[in-house]
Amino acid sequence: RGRTSSPLAVSRAAMPTLFEDTFVVDTVDADGRKFDLVSRLEAHSDKFDMRLKLDVNVDVYPLNKSQQRFVLLLADTLNLDGTRDPEEGVYTEALMQGKPSLADKYEYVMYGKVFKVVPGAVGGAAHEIIASFGGLLMSLKGAAQELKDLKRDLRVFILIRKVDV
Repeated sequence: RGRTSSPLAVSRAAMPTLFEDTFVVDTVDADGRKFDLVSRLEAHSDKFDMRLKLDVNVDVYPLNKSQQRFVLLLADTLNLDGTRDPEEGVYTEALMQGKPSLADKYEYVMYGKVFKVVPGAVGGAAHEIIASFGGLLMSLKGAAQELKDLKRDLRVFILIRKVDV
């Protein structure tokens, strides 16, 4: 008899996840607030020992308390099966018509582009990924192995949800 897989099973290769970890907010607006509705968070991660700087529209998503925990996921599509839509990243009515997606599991979603990759020096220096989400910036530093799928000019979604302490 041949083996059959569950219709819900998705191969790991088809998963859209490029990076995922849980972060703890260390500081908010450490250099002062530059814009009324935007805060710059600095956070560290639990699993991969990453350092994150992230601009967040705190008027829309108030993630601005020290020691607050959140899950951050970077993905190249919102489709659960990993496929890409021809107009992905462009708002369309079809996007909002009930098709299940990764966004359903998160509270704050932005779309942007990796514009700089700073490789770590030999000997363990941190690799850095810098992306822009409509002018809101993200810097993610850590082990190159964990960030290997994030390349320059890659279009990415950042998805965030708060978690209980």
